[in-house]
Amino acid sequence: RRGRIEGNSFHAPRVIPSGGPILDSYDVVIVGAGPAGMFAARELRELGVESVLLIDEGEAVKRRHCPMDLDGVCHKCEVCNVMHGVGGAGTFSDGTLNLRPDIGGDLRALTRSEDAAWDLVKYVDDIWVGYGAPPIAERPDPETVQSLMRRAAENDVRFIDINQRHIGSDYSQLLIDAFEGDLRDRGVEFLLRTVVEDVMVEGRACVGVRLEDGREIAARAVLLAIGRVGSSWLDDLVVRHAVNGHFAPVDIGVRVEVPNIIMDPITAVNRDPKFHVRSDTYDDFVRTFCANRKGFVVAEQYKGFVGVNGHSMRDNVSPNTNFALLVRVALTEPVENTTDYATSVAELATTIGGGKPLVQRLGDLIRGRRTTWSRLTRNHVVPTLTDVTPGDISMALPHRLVVDIIEALQKLAGVIPGVDSDSTLLYATELKLYAMALEVDRNMMTNIPGLFAAGDGPGLSRDLVNAAATGVLAGRGIPDWLENGS
Repeated sequence: RRGRIEGNSFHAPRVIPSGGPILDSYDVVIVGAGPAGMFAARELRELGVESVLLIDEGEAVKRRHCPMDLDGVCHKCEVCNVMHGVGGAGTFSDGTLNLRPDIGGDLRALTRSEDAAWDLVKYVDDIWVGYGAPPIAERPDPETVQSLMRRAAENDVRFIDINQRHIGSDYSQLLIDAFEGDLRDRGVEFLLRTVVEDVMVEGRACVGVRLEDGREIAARAVLLAIGRVGSSWLDDLVVRHAVNGHFAPVDIGVRVEVPNIIMDPITAVNRDPKFHVRSDTYDDFVRTFCANRKGFVVAEQYKGFVGVNGHSMRDNVSPNTNFALLVRVALTEPVENTTDYATSVAELATTIGGGKPLVQRLGDLIRGRRTTWSRLTRNHVVPTLTDVTPGDISMALPHRLVVDIIEALQKLAGVIPGVDSDSTLLYATELKLYAMALEVDRNMMTNIPGLFAAGDGPGLSRDLVNAAATGVLAGRGIPDWLENGS
């Protein structure tokens, strides 16, 4: 390997200078080294694009370590290693690949073809497997699946059967490390621990990026592949440069934790079961997401607030299963900024929790009382996240969302008996933030020539497979622009 950028080696003939206004120039600069960015970089090199630079605020995957793993306490690091770095936030997720084009996004709309969407899912899946993803879990017999679907329908719940591949939070880093190494071997350059402040637009065309320290990197094309953590930054960029888009709905809710024995009959059918529910009172859309069988609830540090998520290991297990229960929130005039709204909810929950996630027994939430340490210590479900504040989630989440969550759990209890017990634990707040959903053409280019978008942050996907697929589409579309448009 030749050269070194702030301690990270790379294959390249270029030497990045330490000073001066112009850092370097590339054919393509990718902002964000999550699945969308990595798959785009791979595709670009496959198609012969000569110089590709991946920029990320975080570390190389081997250097991404959370101190909370050692002492169970969130250290509120300035740059959260769980949220930032090569592989993106999904590196520390359950690592479940949902192999459908209509889960976690809508690839059919982007490809304008049902067959092309399914082909893209298979293409992405084959690449994951090439880097070490394990075989698809053995499928249950069709009668078992039909029985679950029937029981769900009887309780006004929709169950979506999906082929899934489970990597595991403890093996995802190994897979991403293999992926990162392959990209470096292919000649992709990495600029890590680096913040992109803005894109450079001249004559209504994107010509590069400007870093936080004022230095600039010229590029013939720029791909915005930021994840959800960069949604506020992207909102500002959209306004500043008049990028076409609209505020996308956000998902706000809680992480639910129950004993494994409650969820085992369901996770035996799908490891990460997808249920869609409509609340009775408000007719709001509520969904389950990211179930972690024998998993652990974890904290996520955002800028200004703390959230929750779930991990599931292949080797290290717990007696509990957790899953997200999320309410879809869309806003209209006069307040349309769903990111600001969701962030304000999470900030309030963080304030009430004294900088820690809130946890509450479902029975206490229903009865309108705060969960205390005393009630929590004698609860039947022992929390897997202990750096928390027992409290009252209804003081942070709007009443409408609390009603939606309670009613959804009560409906799910007809499919998953016991999920609505008093001892069920709820952690707040779980957010799935999406910036403005950017409008892109068939090449994933925005209305700004040379500026492309992919992944969760720009509102084009909501899971690992779809994020990767949008990266592939951008990786295929950018060479066409380089050849014919610039």
